[in-house]
Amino acid sequence: MSGVLVVVAAGPGLGRSVALRFAREGYAVGLVARSTDALADLVAEIGAAGASAVAVAGADVSDDAALRGALGELASTLGPATVVVYNGSAYVEGSVTALPPERLRLALDVGVVGALVTAQATVPAMRAAGRGTIVLTGSVAADRASTSAAAVGVAKAALRNLALSLHKEVAGDGVRVVTVTIDGVLSGPKALDVEQIADLYWRLHSAPESPPDVVVFPPHR
Repeated sequence: MSGVLVVVAAGPGLGRSVALRFAREGYAVGLVARSTDALADLVAEIGAAGASAVAVAGADVSDDAALRGALGELASTLGPATVVVYNGSAYVEGSVTALPPERLRLALDVGVVGALVTAQATVPAMRAAGRGTIVLTGSVAADRASTSAAAVGVAKAALRNLALSLHKEVAGDGVRVVTVTIDGVLSGPKALDVEQIADLYWRLHSAPESPPDVVVFPPHR
């Protein structure tokens, strides 16, 4: 099995690990990032890992037109996306009573509206092909109140609902939509293992049976 992976809001952490995991399976890899210059080393690494092709496109995910353009550019270069991983998220500090409205809008634009634009740009080709996977990177913040970063939880809760709605819409067309609730941090001394998360993303796409629409990592025991 091979295809085209597109990672939106690609970076040196989880995005890198996901790209390399799919590259090892011979997938073509497309990366969308605000700064493409910062991805030069990663592009070389992905190619060395076995990707059939690698391409990058620059876009701020909060800019709808730029994001649509970047996704269109990658589709023209690599072909329609088989797998899309959306990692867009903005850390916005502030309690509900102190949060400036424009900061909440930023969190929603980056964390939710960007995912909407990405889905609208890639789902039609997946439906036409009768297969495809969209993985939206979520957070346990969706389930927990915060007095220091309320906007993050609001955005992640909205992202999950977006994923559930999209899943309901396209499941009958052979398209998988999964939101992965990350229960932990991805950097620092207590960081979760991003290689394990990347392997989970691969299994969500490659498993014979469709996965649940919400998956938690690490699994709750």
